[in-house]
Amino acid sequence: MNIAHWLDRTARVAGDSPALLSGAEVDADYTRFHARAAGLAGALVAQGVAPGDRIAVFARNCTDYLVALFGIWTAGAVAVPINAKLHPREAAFILNDSGATRAFTSAELTGPLSAETALPLTPLHSEAFAALTAVSPAPVADRRAGDLAWLFYTSGTTGKPKGVQITHGMLAATSACYPLDVDPVTSHDAALYAAPMSHGAGLYAPIHVRMGARHLVPPSGGFDAAEVLALSQAHGPTSMFMAPTMVRRLTDAAKARGCSGEGIRTIVYGGGPMYRADIEEAVALFGPKFVQIYGQGECPMAITALGRADVADRSHPDWRARLASVGRAQSLVEVAIGDHGGQPLPPGEIGEIMVRGAPVMPGYWQNPDATAKTLKDGWLMTGDMGHLDADGYLTLADRSKDVIISGGTNIYPREVEEVLLTHPSVHEVSVVGRPSAEWGEDIVAFVVMAPGHTLDPAALEAHLLTELARFKRPKAYVALPELPRNNYGKILKTDLRKMLHMADPSGG
Repeated sequence: MNIAHWLDRTARVAGDSPALLSGAEVDADYTRFHARAAGLAGALVAQGVAPGDRIAVFARNCTDYLVALFGIWTAGAVAVPINAKLHPREAAFILNDSGATRAFTSAELTGPLSAETALPLTPLHSEAFAALTAVSPAPVADRRAGDLAWLFYTSGTTGKPKGVQITHGMLAATSACYPLDVDPVTSHDAALYAAPMSHGAGLYAPIHVRMGARHLVPPSGGFDAAEVLALSQAHGPTSMFMAPTMVRRLTDAAKARGCSGEGIRTIVYGGGPMYRADIEEAVALFGPKFVQIYGQGECPMAITALGRADVADRSHPDWRARLASVGRAQSLVEVAIGDHGGQPLPPGEIGEIMVRGAPVMPGYWQNPDATAKTLKDGWLMTGDMGHLDADGYLTLADRSKDVIISGGTNIYPREVEEVLLTHPSVHEVSVVGRPSAEWGEDIVAFVVMAPGHTLDPAALEAHLLTELARFKRPKAYVALPELPRNNYGKILKTDLRKMLHMADPSGG
């Protein structure tokens, strides 16, 4: 089934409901949203676009972004959303690798990208784009569950990004898991797009279209904590996807303003580690509005979920362990922990997280070698390490490449980070391994201090020793004004290791 059918069906039964909003301004109801998407599809088909052709979107968040996505799908083509924060040269690589035939862009990105590619580029929110959407509408193209809908390119922190093939069936499965495992959706809700539509926020658009919800795009086109708080108060109830760093910033902004997130209904967080101290503070301020999801591009948004009751619970005997987890398997997947050979491990043992089910990708775009390494015997080998408890709660340890082996013992950076974050002087922290001739690796903690505090290694060490074994202590602490992050907000531990290497090229 073509996911674009959902827009067609909602427009038939709730056409006069507000659909696309730029801040307080309603850009389109569902009748208009559908007409513009179908018109764009008609223009694309008239220009020779065939089912399966790839069309990129290199743009900041805006209401036309959703028109472009559903227009591409209506035509039977494949959307290639590209993070607007990427360098135009990086975007051009994705255009070339995907074989895209054209791209829709933000106006300010059109010129820089045109210097890197000869493909036709059409700015969103332009007269040229409006003309395309005014063409005679095309019917929804026939697509099957296994047909490609979205090419999602990984962030590429360890090499060239790979194109994850996301099918119409995967989008439908991810969408079905949302009301089952994450949060119910009604026509009264507003999906607020503070995170990039090219990533998690955009993947949640189809279920909100299907349920006839409003789609609220901040005028800034991105994440501004004060703007999110104001829009939610004025246009709630709002639901939104956020990376953990965004939750941290939203909490800080709300505390500074003396508010508690009025109008916010649900914040779904994921895409990186959320430390227990941060989410405890957020829940204490905002209340039970948080749901955690764990997913990867290869199984988008749909591996596990930790519901709002679990996130807010402080009465269960295991509430701390559950809050530190990423929840239980979502409804359409199986989750297991495997050893080096992919054999299942019993509850409590740390191994590689394996997933199989309807939301799992069929493979990488034109990359059979990477596909063979990642999909084994029907399982997606995530590369993440973790363990399941007897009740099915999954707790992440670290990426397998981030595990520190010191003196022959595995040390998981996250457990050190979790404890350091409970010290009042620490705002953010990331722990990595440094080569050591004596131990194999030493533990090094990069710390962003809370305002008004300076780094005191002795105080942090004493704090760690109240909860962790002595061999898990960092051998060194490095104060930074901020931690390096990629365009999705994930901490770049590769960059931290490079800092250590530059400081000591001999490797210690």
